[in-house]
Amino acid sequence: MAEFQNLLTPIQVHGPPDPGVPTEHSERNRVLGPGSMNYLLGKIGDAQIGPFYLGWLGVLSLLFGFAAFEIIGFSMLASVNWDFVEFIRQLPWLSLDPPPPEVGLSIPAFGQGAMWLLAGFFLTVSILLWWYRMYRRARQLKMGTHVAWAFASAIFLYLVLGFFRPILMGSWGEAVPFGILSHLDWTAAFSLRYGNLFYNPFHMLSIVFLYGSAVLFAMHGATILATAKMGGEREIDQITDPGTAAERTMVFWRWTMGFNANMESIHRWAWWFAVLTTLTGGIGILITGPVVDNWYLWGQKHGLVPQYPDVYEEPLVPVQPGELDAPYMGAPSAAPLPGLETMEGAGPVPQVMMDVSIPIAGTDQVLTWDMEVGR
Repeated sequence: MAEFQNLLTPIQVHGPPDPGVPTEHSERNRVLGPGSMNYLLGKIGDAQIGPFYLGWLGVLSLLFGFAAFEIIGFSMLASVNWDFVEFIRQLPWLSLDPPPPEVGLSIPAFGQGAMWLLAGFFLTVSILLWWYRMYRRARQLKMGTHVAWAFASAIFLYLVLGFFRPILMGSWGEAVPFGILSHLDWTAAFSLRYGNLFYNPFHMLSIVFLYGSAVLFAMHGATILATAKMGGEREIDQITDPGTAAERTMVFWRWTMGFNANMESIHRWAWWFAVLTTLTGGIGILITGPVVDNWYLWGQKHGLVPQYPDVYEEPLVPVQPGELDAPYMGAPSAAPLPGLETMEGAGPVPQVMMDVSIPIAGTDQVLTWDMEVGR
């Protein structure tokens, strides 16, 4: 009797590991070959591990990334006087900060952001090398380069935060620090400094695409799982020869979401939403400061900021214009008040007679006396 299988009830059949598609002059550069099987990974997906391909681009990318990681880690360790216990305890609060604003775009001295600049250089080289590796691997396998360009969108946001925008602002101090909580503090301070980033239209678009990506991926995954018993997980077959699974999913989406998405178009929807999340976010950060210095005032000018009603009542007696304005008397004079002389002067200090009255508690009597007070 046939038994329905899905992600939660898989049967793991372990055969010889699949070496993958043969490519030109690359088999000798594969590591961990020919691969191995892992039971726990087989419970959630493919059980095979390896073989991996690194090549010279992959090796260089890992070396530069390791160098950046070490620079950041040892700089944080030095900030706690090389105390490893304090390093672990304070790790969320430790930070490698960019140079101060007065340094500008020059190369700072050690102790003033030089390690941040060096770590950023190594990390950027590592990321760019990994992107080129990803692009070349896709070409080598006769694939499209969709993954590489999606990664490039995220790299664009990274370069805006740490390279493009600081150059436009004229200071490395505008960049994001390396740290867990410090970069979150930078984000909050950045929004406050430029008048609430929520009024930035590109930030609005980025949030729309971010939430839209999460919804699209969740809806797509749920739809495939809902039609797994009809072969919905075999998406390539459903694209080239739509069966009952694809037809039911398209009808379901038209009924519930109001638009049609087939087994091929849903991946384009998801790809574009994910790519536009970081692309629009990077544009919004890039123009904050060089183009718009206060998004709240910009929102008021363009009708984005709501006009809040007056919650205070009008005064009973109208205040006349200028009634509450005190005349400017100028800076206080250093000369003594009229009639006063300093203790170093020749004349005596003037005296003033004052009448003092204090009521006696519990009685109707008032204690009164005259007091001579020196002014």
